[in-house]
Amino acid sequence: MTQANREPSPAPVYSAAARHMHWVTAAVVLAMIPAGLAMTYRGNTLNIWDGLTNAMYSSHKLLGFLVLWLVAGRLAYRLLKGAPPDEPTLLWWQKAGSHLVHWLLYGLLLVVPLLGWVGVSLYPSLTVFGLFNLPALAAPNEDLAKVVLDIHGTLAIVMGLLVCAHVGAALYHHLIRKDGVLRRMLPGLGPR
Repeated sequence: MTQANREPSPAPVYSAAARHMHWVTAAVVLAMIPAGLAMTYRGNTLNIWDGLTNAMYSSHKLLGFLVLWLVAGRLAYRLLKGAPPDEPTLLWWQKAGSHLVHWLLYGLLLVVPLLGWVGVSLYPSLTVFGLFNLPALAAPNEDLAKVVLDIHGTLAIVMGLLVCAHVGAALYHHLIRKDGVLRRMLPGLGPR
């Protein structure tokens, strides 16, 4: 068979472990951002502090704590194992933009939950479902807690916007350019 008749080899995909960590992180973040907005609206705007509001805050704290460790593990895995090469059809600026968004997301996925943890330490509001307390990272200071939690919320919105850009770019590549970008994270999509 000549070189011209051969099928192009499939582009390398992310490992199964990397894909699982990606999709678990995505699912939790997509749940946490609207839940965080709802809980702060219910508590801070409507001033409703009942069992439901407390459960919303407890869920948010627990999931944020778990996301922090999941992303730390995911980042360690990425640094140790690497990632597949870039999709070969990408232009240089698309590769640069992709890498920038990925590393910004990694940074925000670490900083946002860490700021939340610092904020609830400063408040202090470390109790989760009345069952246990998160370890305190700072001495109580309610004024500083408000500043830290405002930054936490703002950066969570920025992260949400970056996630939308990330998803939009993946869909653009899959639906418009019809290249292998999305297949790297969803290899079951089949050939181009």
